Amino acid sequence: MSEATLLRTGARPVLRFERLLPQPVETVWTAVTDPGEMRSWFPTRIEIDEWKVGASFTHHFDNQDFGPLPGKVLVWEPPHRVTFTWGEDTISFELSPAEGGGTRFVLTEELSANHAARNAAGWEECLNNLLKQASGATWQERFAHYTEAFEPVLGPQDGPPAGVKP
Repeated sequence: MSEATLLRTGARPVLRFERLLPQPVETVWTAVTDPGEMRSWFPTRIEIDEWKVGASFTHHFDNQDFGPLPGKVLVWEPPHRVTFTWGEDTISFELSPAEGGGTRFVLTEELSANHAARNAAGWEECLNNLLKQASGATWQERFAHYTEAFEPVLGPQDGPPAGVKP
């Protein structure tokens, strides 16, 4: 599965992505929770003293004209699950052994309905970076695709925030 799945189970929509990575769970866990390693794929630089439930941290948008966002760790279950806030959104990473080896990585984001297309387009790019593979599509092309898919269900979709370059 490479596209976002849109889930509508609660008050806010949830984007869900699933990827299979060849590395073992422990290696992927480090890639998705170590702030230094996250810089190669995650859209912000995370400043955190220690990952633990209740810990506050900051998402920094380096090289963007967009201020930092607060974050808070909600779930910390190494090496299988972490859930945290991204401003008003909630992001979860779930890792499990994949059949035949490697890791099944699931990323979900609970978010505002009008941000679904832009965030889905952005997460595709981020996950391609994590997998070290080229997507062949631009952010604008992915955004147009998700806008077409999500607008009938969620209503009008916002583009990138002011000061952010896709």
